Amino acid sequence: MRTYDAIVERGIVSQAGNYIPAKTGAVFVVTTSDVWELHGKPLATALGPRLRKVLFFPGGESRKRLEEVERLAEQMVAEGGDRSSLVVAFGGGIVTDVGGFLASAFMRGVPVLQIPTTLVAQVDAAVGGKTGVNLVSGKNLVGAFHQPLAVLIDPDVLATLPEREYRAGLYEVIKCGVIRSESLFRLLAEERDAVMKLEPRVVDELVCESVRIKAEVVTADEKEGDLRRILNFGHTIGHALEAETEYTRFLHGEAVAFGMNAATRLAQMVGVLPESECSQILGLVKEYGPIPSLDGIAASNLVSRLGADKKTIQGKVHFVLPEKVGVVRVMSGIPEPQILAATEAALR
Repeated sequence: MRTYDAIVERGIVSQAGNYIPAKTGAVFVVTTSDVWELHGKPLATALGPRLRKVLFFPGGESRKRLEEVERLAEQMVAEGGDRSSLVVAFGGGIVTDVGGFLASAFMRGVPVLQIPTTLVAQVDAAVGGKTGVNLVSGKNLVGAFHQPLAVLIDPDVLATLPEREYRAGLYEVIKCGVIRSESLFRLLAEERDAVMKLEPRVVDELVCESVRIKAEVVTADEKEGDLRRILNFGHTIGHALEAETEYTRFLHGEAVAFGMNAATRLAQMVGVLPESECSQILGLVKEYGPIPSLDGIAASNLVSRLGADKKTIQGKVHFVLPEKVGVVRVMSGIPEPQILAATEAALR
C-alpha cells in the first residue's frame, strides 16, 4: 500500500498547490457549484495556472452513476487531459467517491488529491482510497481502490454546512467511537453542546481522532479483507435503506444512523451486547438526531435487499455488531427472523 498524508489543518485549502507534484500536467477539479461558490476562490488561487478546468458534478446519490463519470471523462479529454493530468476531488462524500473513481479509470489511472468539504467526507469517504458509483440494485457496487496523493482536511469549511449535513457527518463520528474508541464516544456524549456549536477545540479533536481510527484500520487492511470490515458498522442495513428509498430521502449519514440502531439491537438480540451498552449507543445516536421520518418503509423490503450489498460474500450477509463501546465483531449466518426483528425495532 502506498502511504500518504491525511492532514487536518484550518486553512489548508489555500495550500493545496504544495501537494501537486512538479511534473503534473493539467489539473481538473471535480466539485459541485455550491461548494465552488463558497470555497473555490482559495483553491483556484492555490492551483494557479495548472488548473485546466473545473468539472461540475450535479451532486446527489441519484446522480452518482457511471454515466456521470463518462461525462466528466469526456470533458477531460476535450480539454487536453492525458496521463500527466491530476484530479482534485473537492466536495462532500459523493464528490470524493466520484472524483476518486474518475481518477482511477481515466487513462487507466491518474493521481487524485482529495479535499473533503463535509464532515462525513472528512472523517470517512475521502480517507482510505475506496471510490465508486451506485447501481440501481445497490450502493457503491462499481468502484476501485485508488489511494490519493494526500487528503487535505480543513475544518473551517464545516461552518458553511447546513445543520442537517453536519449532523449526518456526526453519525459517522459516532460510528468511529463505537468500533474503536471509547474516548471519542465519551467526548461526543459529554461535549454535545460544544460539538453542535462547532467549537474548534472539540471539532478538531473529533475530526483528528476519526481520521486516525480510519487510517489505522485501512493501513492494516487496505482492501477490506478482514479488519477493514469494522468500518461498515451501520452500513449494511443503512445501504439497504438508501437503495429502498432510491437515494432521495436520506443523507448517507442518516442512513448509517438507522443502520447503527438496527445493528445495535441485533447485537443485543444475538447475545453479544449487554443491555446497558445497547442503551448507551442508541441514546447517543438519538442525542444527535433526529433521523428523518421512517414512515412507510417495510423492514421486509430492507432485509430482502441485503443480498445485493457489496459486503455479502457467497450469499452470506456479514454484520458488524458491537460487543461494547469501542469493540465490535463481524458476524455472518444470523437467522433472518432476528435480522427482521432488529430492523423492525429500529423502524419504530
